[in-house]
Amino acid sequence: MRRQPLVALERLGAGRGGEEDREGEDADRHDRRPGARAGDADESDRGRGSGRDPRHHHPCERLRAATRQLLERQRTALIRTEGEEVRAVEEIKPADPGRDRHDGGRPPEHLQEPASRPARSLLVAASALLVGLWIGVGVHGLVSYGHAYIKYRGFSPPKDARGVPVGRTITVHFYSTSLRQRRLYEVYLPPGYARLAARGARFPVVYLLHGSPGGPSLFSDAANMGVDEDRLLADHSIRPFLAVMPNGRDKSFISDTEWADTPHGRYEGFVLDVVRDVDARFPTIPRRRWRAIAGLSEGAYGSMNVALRNLRTFGIAESWSGYFRQLRTGPFRHASPAVVAANSPAGYVGSMGPELKRWPLHAFIYMGRRDPTEPGVYAFAVRLRAAGAFVKFSFVRGGHDWSLWRRMMPTSLEYTSRTFGAGA
Repeated sequence: MRRQPLVALERLGAGRGGEEDREGEDADRHDRRPGARAGDADESDRGRGSGRDPRHHHPCERLRAATRQLLERQRTALIRTEGEEVRAVEEIKPADPGRDRHDGGRPPEHLQEPASRPARSLLVAASALLVGLWIGVGVHGLVSYGHAYIKYRGFSPPKDARGVPVGRTITVHFYSTSLRQRRLYEVYLPPGYARLAARGARFPVVYLLHGSPGGPSLFSDAANMGVDEDRLLADHSIRPFLAVMPNGRDKSFISDTEWADTPHGRYEGFVLDVVRDVDARFPTIPRRRWRAIAGLSEGAYGSMNVALRNLRTFGIAESWSGYFRQLRTGPFRHASPAVVAANSPAGYVGSMGPELKRWPLHAFIYMGRRDPTEPGVYAFAVRLRAAGAFVKFSFVRGGHDWSLWRRMMPTSLEYTSRTFGAGA
């Protein structure tokens, strides 16, 4: 691109010089005509002398000479610059141009841009991170859902209505002589407990036995016991009382103890240990007619069995979806037939007339219509009433699940409150 103007300028100068030469030749021919003066010829020759000092040339000749010199210098510089560019191109051109043509014009591998490999590595790392986050979120969600289900059994966390005074639940640790180890139980304290206790008030107590698998906190978390008691107290539908929930777990997942004294452990004795510790720690009314025991599923069996075997301790017993006949399975697997029979209420209730006459028992028994746990529940209620107990029995809508126990909790609490203090 830079060479074209210079070449044009050179051609222009050459063309003009040619015209001047022709004009000079015509002038010479004109000056050499006959009669021309010698001095005129000498003056014309001074303008054409090529080997003489340019300063002595004709002005047009001097211009031509200067133009030619300038063009020669520029042409020399241009040739030198083009040569340097050619050498630079030769230095950087591929060693095998033919291979470049076969490779689609791509440079050799050792000259390719190395940034593509880190980019691919970064993309792989980012993808792995996203997959890891997705898996982590999924695992966290699964664990959170599992924990929430175990704690609340699929229900929302318990929450009192606005404006309702709220009770509180505390955990008590103590030493159980029956199990020979430190154990715990939870206690629900009604709203205003501290103020009422400071005034000298004493409270009835209901003992709630959990099922298997299960734990004491399920009565509040899944069955909504605390919220229901708060609401019923605010409505003046029940009286203030304590709800004690022993932890009958045996460190296994199932925790099948049957709340009974067996080779597996003395869990009936553990319940009685809890009663004695509660009476020693809290302002209770330590008499049987102010003391109730209730439970659900395995706890329902346990509450009826413990109450009938300890009529001097409990005046109220409640069975929520329970059974009344024991088998040589679970903790009774190594028990003797006599021990199994002594822990089957359906078998021994018929002979309890004299005890029930002396120590009256109030019993509330309900069972879901779709619950196959105990086909003979109605027959047991009839026999218990025949033996002298005051029995309330109901078949209710539902099965053997937390929906039923949650729905029936207010009814059970009202029955317990209403029955406290009844009988001898």
